Amino acid sequence: MKSLTRYLTFAVPARMDFVNITGDVEAVVRDSGVAEGLCLVNAMHITASVFINDDEPGLHADYKRWLEKLAPFDASPERYHHNRTGEDNGDAHHKRQIMGREVVVAVTKGRLDFGPWEQIFYGEFDGRRPKRVLVKIIGE
Repeated sequence: MKSLTRYLTFAVPARMDFVNITGDVEAVVRDSGVAEGLCLVNAMHITASVFINDDEPGLHADYKRWLEKLAPFDASPERYHHNRTGEDNGDAHHKRQIMGREVVVAVTKGRLDFGPWEQIFYGEFDGRRPKRVLVKIIGE
């Protein structure tokens, strides 16, 4: 069995944004030499996410608006007890929980085996500093 582990780093200037990382992940799959296997993509920070969806700007705007309604940014410690620790990102932890930690995609014939329109995204909910994403490929 072959395996390859690579770490991608993203520094998103906005507090919340989505970055299409499909091309980055495809490059790791190519480098791995794996023809048949699995690709794990994992956000390694508890205020960031990795998810699969359509790369459509209206959908991304809808997600941002929806997430902000569910877990609005509020730096005060009244809304989020987590902010009593001196942090101001209680909302970002909730947003990550909703959008998910990781995805697993099949690798078939050396390529990510997606359905129509599927792309991999890094979701940032407490930006303005570098964060890592783990990409691990395993297979034959």
